[in-house]
Amino acid sequence: MPVTASDPAAPSPAPRRFRWTVRLRLTLLYGALFLVSGAALLIITYVLVATRDPQIIRKTAPGPAPWLPHDADQLPDVGGEQRKAMLKQLLTQSGIALALMSAVSVALGWLMAGRALRPVRTMADKARRISERNLHERLAVGGPDDELKDLGDTFDGLLGRLDTAFTTQRRFVANASHELRTPLTLQRAMIEVALANPAANEESLRTVCERLLATGERQEHLIAALLTLARSQRGLQRREDTDLAAIAETVLAEQAAEVRIDLSLAPAPTVGDPRLLESLVTNLVSNAVRHNVPGGWARVRTGVRDGRPVLRVTNSGPVIPHERVEALFQPFQRFETRAGTPDGHGLGMSIVAAVAEAHSAPVTARPGSEGGLDITVTFGPAARALEGAGSE
Repeated sequence: MPVTASDPAAPSPAPRRFRWTVRLRLTLLYGALFLVSGAALLIITYVLVATRDPQIIRKTAPGPAPWLPHDADQLPDVGGEQRKAMLKQLLTQSGIALALMSAVSVALGWLMAGRALRPVRTMADKARRISERNLHERLAVGGPDDELKDLGDTFDGLLGRLDTAFTTQRRFVANASHELRTPLTLQRAMIEVALANPAANEESLRTVCERLLATGERQEHLIAALLTLARSQRGLQRREDTDLAAIAETVLAEQAAEVRIDLSLAPAPTVGDPRLLESLVTNLVSNAVRHNVPGGWARVRTGVRDGRPVLRVTNSGPVIPHERVEALFQPFQRFETRAGTPDGHGLGMSIVAAVAEAHSAPVTARPGSEGGLDITVTFGPAARALEGAGSE
């Protein structure tokens, strides 16, 4: 049976635990500083008054003063007692004033601490309302350009990056689902058509099976690309000394030469995951060959520039607007083929970007002078550089 608030067996709410809040700590700090400063001022004042020489009225004319009796020298010394009473009164009244002002300083410290921490409470309230469903909202802290505003702006920057990451992830999942569902739907349609055809013979069924195999192979390539992308985004699991020139030579030996490829492979030693680096070179070369024009060319360069190994791939091809270059490194963004229709899975350049990021290697891409792209990947220096490394 659910326990309700009126149920006597319902557990009583836990008492609110006392917290040493920042406001309370600042208030106590302000009060303690005022109390110490006031006590020091009181002590200094008391010492100065106590050590001051008493002023004595002296006669300026010979003979006894007319207002004093002739035996004034034998009067009791009342100046010392009066001085002690005055110092005691000073100490008492100053102590009372110090206690009152300490209480006032604590109250004022509480108010000022609350006022100073008001932007923090505002940021905390807004941050509690922000979730994955409204990451577009921002704290938008106003006021003077101080540390609290810097904190709010920093948090807004974090929210912006999270919003971009969540949006990219949702788009990636939607695109991946579409890319995986489309061939499955096509396969099912081909099978249903073949089974529903009463005149189907061995040759027609064989044709359907071959088309199904081609579609399945395309799915395998897509899944392999997705796995490579996920492995690249996970970061480096292996770090080995390797040479970009050797990797590029191996990749180009397996690449079908549909266009003229110009090679200049100087040693480019670096440290990284050889499998991921091979995937990076393979995708760059494949895109340079696939997205080209009849009779086109592609150039592959490796070497060392300013002490850092460099891989550069350029190609001829369709003219690509400068504003579209950055979008090509997003998943499922495709080039246009010669026929003007999308080709490939649109994951090649995103794999290049992910592998480069895992190796902390910036990628520079710009439209080529004769169409196509000019892409340069600059890696960090290897732990043990190969001797005789050339220049790019």
